[in-house]
Amino acid sequence: MREQLTDAAAAFAGGPDALADILTGIVDDVDRALGERLEIFPVCHHSPASALAMVRRLRQKQPRVIYLELCEDLQPVLTELRNCRLPVAVQAFASELDGFPAAWAPLSVIAPVTEASAEYQAIAYALETPGVELVLVDRSTDHVFQWSPRDESPASEESTVDGSDDQAALHGDAVGVEIGDLRPRFAELEAYLLHHGKVRHWSEWWDSYVERPLATADHDTYRQVMVLIGSLFRRLRPSSSERTDRDEDRERYMWTRIRQHLAATGADPADCLYVCGAFHAASRVEQFGLDSPAPDFDITDRTATRWQYGLIPSSHSAIEAQFGLAPGSVSIAAATWNKAVSASGVTPYRLGGQRGATGRKRRGKPEAVPVGPVTDRLSGFLAAPPTPDGLDEAELRRWCVDIVRLARRNGYLASTADAIAVFETSILLAGLRNRARPTPYDFADAAVTCIEKDVVPGRRDVRRLCEILLGGDRIGQVGYDALPPLARDVLHRLEPLGLDLEKRTVQRALLDLQGSPELAGCSDLLWMLRHLLPPGAVRPIMGERRLGHRSIQESWDLAVGRHQRALIELGYEGVTVEQVLEQRLRRAAHGPEATAVSALAAVEDAITLLNSPRLVEELGARAVELLAGERTVDDAPEVLRRIRRLLAHHQATATGLPAWCEAFVTTGYAHYCTLLPTAFVDGETGVRQVGAMLGFLFSLESLALSLGCDRSQLELAVGQSHPEAPPKVALLWAAHHQLGMLPLAQLRQRCRQLLSNPLVVPAFPQYLSGFVHALEPVPGLTPFVVETMSTAFARLPDPVLLPWLPNLITALRAHGPELVPLLVREAGRTFPGTLSALDSWVPPWSGTAPAAAPVIGQRPVGQVHGLLAEYREPVDAVAALLGVEGGWQSPDDGVTDSGVLVQAHPGSAEAIARVLRLS
Repeated sequence: MREQLTDAAAAFAGGPDALADILTGIVDDVDRALGERLEIFPVCHHSPASALAMVRRLRQKQPRVIYLELCEDLQPVLTELRNCRLPVAVQAFASELDGFPAAWAPLSVIAPVTEASAEYQAIAYALETPGVELVLVDRSTDHVFQWSPRDESPASEESTVDGSDDQAALHGDAVGVEIGDLRPRFAELEAYLLHHGKVRHWSEWWDSYVERPLATADHDTYRQVMVLIGSLFRRLRPSSSERTDRDEDRERYMWTRIRQHLAATGADPADCLYVCGAFHAASRVEQFGLDSPAPDFDITDRTATRWQYGLIPSSHSAIEAQFGLAPGSVSIAAATWNKAVSASGVTPYRLGGQRGATGRKRRGKPEAVPVGPVTDRLSGFLAAPPTPDGLDEAELRRWCVDIVRLARRNGYLASTADAIAVFETSILLAGLRNRARPTPYDFADAAVTCIEKDVVPGRRDVRRLCEILLGGDRIGQVGYDALPPLARDVLHRLEPLGLDLEKRTVQRALLDLQGSPELAGCSDLLWMLRHLLPPGAVRPIMGERRLGHRSIQESWDLAVGRHQRALIELGYEGVTVEQVLEQRLRRAAHGPEATAVSALAAVEDAITLLNSPRLVEELGARAVELLAGERTVDDAPEVLRRIRRLLAHHQATATGLPAWCEAFVTTGYAHYCTLLPTAFVDGETGVRQVGAMLGFLFSLESLALSLGCDRSQLELAVGQSHPEAPPKVALLWAAHHQLGMLPLAQLRQRCRQLLSNPLVVPAFPQYLSGFVHALEPVPGLTPFVVETMSTAFARLPDPVLLPWLPNLITALRAHGPELVPLLVREAGRTFPGTLSALDSWVPPWSGTAPAAAPVIGQRPVGQVHGLLAEYREPVDAVAALLGVEGGWQSPDDGVTDSGVLVQAHPGSAEAIARVLRLS
């Protein structure tokens, strides 16, 4: 073989050169791997040919020790595969890191397992055969991330899940670990192979040129071909790359672990089997082989990161997305595996009790193992023509009929003629690609050409329908006994609902909490799961949980089985859902990105979901600390909204405010007073934020003053504010009015001057925007804002009004959507309700209406007198405060102290009279 490759290289290149060294080096790699005392079994991940060869070799040799290329710390979890339905993935998970960058959290490593894989056959054989030891020898999951560069995401080391597909997202952003990553490491070689192989992607090339020829090959031929491919790809890859160094360190690691185990147990290498990827079987590291004089590889200690281990559901599409395989390739491999098992009569190994497996197993005496040097099988295998494999017309015909039927169900106008066209086109494509019979890939291409044409009527195209037809996207499931304690506790606590939550379907749960109080625990758990699980896992249809409110009837859509992975990973964080939720809330309040808003949100969640006063007090104190340390006011609107809601809740449900609430109000009052002058002049601080600051200061002023704050601090802050932007100027005027520094008449006069100045008129909508935001801190200005807007519409001519009207609408929509309803309601109270009354209507602010002035003896003012006389104690207090002297007189006198008050304060009487008229 070596001579033939040397002669071929010389003829190709015109003389011996680097190509000859590469080709002869491949033969040396094969000799080295197959001549090792410890039998090396090269495999490719999710390869039916590798799985068949593994089954045959295990039944022939029946080794007593199997060394498997898999993270060594995953071994205790493998026994739980009995309780699962394949495919599933073995997972290592860590949420609290020690020794790794905090930005990497959480860390996750997964190793998918399917029945049509050589590693599963080895695992099933070892676990089901007494006296057989399974030893995982690859680096630990901790070392996977130790060897990752610190300047990049750990997920970049292996292919990760795209996440665009629901099933592909089963693996999330976990780092994938596989056995036998046989794929060229540079694009030029892969493109060359695909072009000359007349295929579209790597999975199809591998299936056509490796899988099918090796499906019926004997053991020696299989080993030599796999090592040959591994050596070829290894020698043609770039030699100086970081990935190359990590691969070689992995090989040193595995051989070191093998030597240590043999030295510790005294096992005979003749009774052992080393299962690894074909890429690593052609290794050239100095530690390769049991007889190597090189010292053992120096294995570093693991970090203090605490890893959790378990199983998560997987699927064919998730594996394809994780490792960059073509869509449908794993499903086709599963179908090829089932067909090859039936045709060859080989009985595969299956774990007893595994869901979805028949548990078949055959035991007997081992067959004779060939003794002596390995003969050259490569020359004959590579030189011989492909084994004739005639067209299976029955199989192809069944595919064509089924794809037409499936296409019609999905809206395609397919007919029997299309089935015939697919049949003939499949044969034609196979002939053009030098294949003896059509492959599933040829059939899929023919179906797309003949049925789909250029229109996809539904959400599934024909290629996806072919994937479903040829095996579908099989989705695994982790059994109840293999779930972590938290997941089992969740399923147990939700049993009163009477639903099978392990199903992947969406199920509807109806809870009558008034008629069935025992379901209250289920309701509490569902609300916590809604907070912890991804959207769609538990979705409330009817009912809500907010501060001070609990629904008496609830309706839920539950898809817990579909989000089993997320539920399992919750089990890595704690024993109960309550514990995990408490940890999440603490992390949200104490994390590096925590703000006062996130802390207040955690407080609200702790009240509504956990009802834990101790945790609420802790998180509230953290919110006070975060508010005092903030240097911006970007979150002021959200802070105001949340603290108002929490204060109202505590005032309505408790005898007094908690200490943290009082501290938050006093701290916020001083904090916002300090930042107010800067916020007014800062161009990056929006008018919405400044309005929220003033809203906090004015709406909580009475509470803050009662807790010891000084009002002069607010007056000084407002006095030191000198904004230039029109919206903030309007906000400042509103603040002056609220503090009594700017009477309403002067404020009205300023607005009239703005409308009279043609240079300011284009910017008048910005002033209006500021006044609208002023309704948050000064809601009493609502009538004035309506008056100002109405005056502008009445006075400005159309050439001036129409250009800035869109600006006004845009400003109101962008900056004050929640405040516009206040204006609408006030306008509804001010303007007449009928069209006929509009002609005689006179604006109340015009001063020309005869009933506008409060005159003693008129009916509205009389109603004011009656109202005041009914509540004499408050009136006496107000009279004493205003300095009005005299006592109450009898009605016959005609004039009362209430009349004196009305005459002394006509503006207040006018407002009260207008309210009484509208009522």
